[in-house]
Amino acid sequence: MLKLVGAILVIAGVLYSTWVALGHRKLSRPPQSADNENAPSLEPDKQGLRFLGLSKNLPAVIAVVIGAALLLYAE
Repeated sequence: MLKLVGAILVIAGVLYSTWVALGHRKLSRPPQSADNENAPSLEPDKQGLRFLGLSKNLPAVIAVVIGAALLLYAE
């Protein structure tokens, strides 16, 4: 039973982390014209790696760590 809870926590942590990374910003804008070679890419402006920050993903990290511990050590 505890292994099932651990698996659910790991999956929920990964899904929450994905939701935080993708859920709060506009993903892309369509290109202005197909002829322009310098058209902007689909990557958002100034994204950087801030979306991977620990402060936003702390609940996900905690859920994954607890879930992994339950998967490893629960009987």
